[in-house]
Amino acid sequence: MSAADDAARAVAEVVAAVRDGGALVALDFDGCLAPLRDDPELSRALPAAVEALDRLAGVPGLHLALVSGRAIGDLSAKAEVPEGTHLVGSHGGERGHRHDGDVVLDPFDLDPGRAALLAELTDGLQEAVAAVPGARVERKPASVVLHTRTVTDDDAAARLTEQALALGDRDGVDAMRGKDVVELSVLEVTKGDALAALRADLGVPLVAYAGDDVTDERAFATLGPADVTVKVGEGTTAARFRVADPDAMAALLTDLADALT
Repeated sequence: MSAADDAARAVAEVVAAVRDGGALVALDFDGCLAPLRDDPELSRALPAAVEALDRLAGVPGLHLALVSGRAIGDLSAKAEVPEGTHLVGSHGGERGHRHDGDVVLDPFDLDPGRAALLAELTDGLQEAVAAVPGARVERKPASVVLHTRTVTDDDAAARLTEQALALGDRDGVDAMRGKDVVELSVLEVTKGDALAALRADLGVPLVAYAGDDVTDERAFATLGPADVTVKVGEGTTAARFRVADPDAMAALLTDLADALT
């Protein structure tokens, strides 16, 4: 079956669910709404995707969410999503929603033991990247991330990745390896957990989720066989449907908006 057929079937299933009882449309950001960039500070959602989400925001029975590995404040600043959109950051470690042009955070705090562990992981990663040009460390509220996308020495990037995974190989740490990133979290949360919580809060029968990375596969695997899961890009996947790239994802959202508005 072609990617175009996949997109059409995904749209049809979401439209039917919205008209029959409601649906949550949840999307990853980087690699899904926004093309991947070497410098993540430059990432922005494609204009066609932004326009489609604006149109979908007013559809009765349809709820929008972004579910990303980014810290929730960074996600809110770069995503250009409409009012009321649910925001999930740090792979499920943070939750909130857009209101009056800003992000309203759900309460969140680390206990002293997890806070100390996070500080230790951060120090270890910062020490490891000091000798590798192009590598950087990002601190989030419940995790720390190694980024190697801009490391030009492939061998050095591979060694640094293995160091990060070894650092996270301990009790109380959830190590997630993605595209040129390793994230070490001190909370046992996943995108799949976040989607399950949103489904329960909203009371919707169907979840549609699209993403491109290894962490999105965790979410695909936890959703039900009747949910709509869309892999963006190449690679083995547990998703039911596939589109080629963020441009194709923007086209799918546009088709969905056309069908519902």
